[in-house]
Amino acid sequence: MHKDDLSNACWRKSSYSNGEGGSCVEVADGTPGTVPVRDSKKAAGPVLLVGADAWRAFIRTVGSTG
Repeated sequence: MHKDDLSNACWRKSSYSNGEGGSCVEVADGTPGTVPVRDSKKAAGPVLLVGADAWRAFIRTVGSTG
């Protein structure tokens, strides 16, 4: 899949999102070098493409504050 073609992306909800429709962030797999991120409440809305290295640093930082 090309990183700009997310029509067949397999989105997964963040484990930190609650099951009550609250703040839900989804990421998609299968785009080498980037991590697509979107708001699950606006699935047809904009997608943020984050570099894989930046995403790993973000997850490391978020994980260390929990």
